[in-house]
Parts: sequence; C-alpha cells; structure tokens
Amino acid sequence: MIAAQLVPTPVGPLALLTREGVLVAAGFTADPTEMFVRLAPALQSEGLEVVTDPGPATEAVRAYLDGDLDALDAIPVSQPGTPTRKRLHAALREVKPGTTVSYAELAERAGLPKTAARAAGSACAQNLIAPFVPCHRVLPSSGGYGGYYYGVPVKEWLLAHESGAIVNPG
Repeated sequence: MIAAQLVPTPVGPLALLTREGVLVAAGFTADPTEMFVRLAPALQSEGLEVVTDPGPATEAVRAYLDGDLDALDAIPVSQPGTPTRKRLHAALREVKPGTTVSYAELAERAGLPKTAARAAGSACAQNLIAPFVPCHRVLPSSGGYGGYYYGVPVKEWLLAHESGAIVNPG
C-alpha cells in the first residue's frame, strides 16, 4: 500500500507518498492522486491510502520549513529511471540548500559531459520527488529561473527560503 500524507506549506499543500518508509513521490498538490498516477504501474497496483499519522517525511518537511534545510536529505527516496537518470537524481541530492547549479554543471556532477545538459533537464522534468530531490536548485545558465513542474513561484519561494530570505512564521 502506498501511504499518502498532505503537509501544509507556505506555497500550498505538499503531497508525500511513501512505501515501506521510502518516499516514492512528493509534489506540491492538494490531491495525492496527481502524484499517484505518475508512479510505475507496479506501485499503482498496491493502491493508495491517505493517512494522518505524521511519518518521518512529514517531520522532515516541518523541520525544513522551520529552518533545518538539511532535514529532507535524511529521508530515503526511490524513483524509477535509467542508470543515467538515477545518477542525475543522486547528483541533485548533493546540491546543498542555498546553492544552485546549471544543467551543464548538474550533468558534470553526475559524471556526464557538460553537453548532457538536456539529459539533466529531462531528469529534472521527470523528477517525482520534489523538493527531496531538489530540482528547484537547478537554473538555466542563460539566467532566470527556468521552468518548474509546480510553477516558477514555488521554485522562487523554495530558493528564497533556502537562502534565508524568508523565515517561516510557523
């Protein structure tokens, strides 16, 4: 069974989907089924249950919002992908809060050439576990924020929170 929880954040609800203590999806939506339908069919076959007991991922989000910016790193994650995509996702988890990298830099950190920036962008676009796999920390080398699956305002808020520009009132 995939367990779903909703955690309130300043930029809207964050749906967390876990399986046996491992986060398999997370995204800024009030409807966990939006994340559930993005899972592999084998996981979908297990079903979805919304739970209210806060688990480690929920506690990590609360700690992150309260200023412990490394709290999300302690949560185990699992998502499908090719070996290259898995390396890119692992490299994303190494980008520290308060810092950003370009797509070309992310590619290099994953052991790929800088010219694999498009592969890095694709890995970000297909990331199922935001903000635990922090694709919001990747910016285009041409400037600006680029895109973000949950909208640029959410990306801007996350980056501002991590830079210390925003203090959570909670």
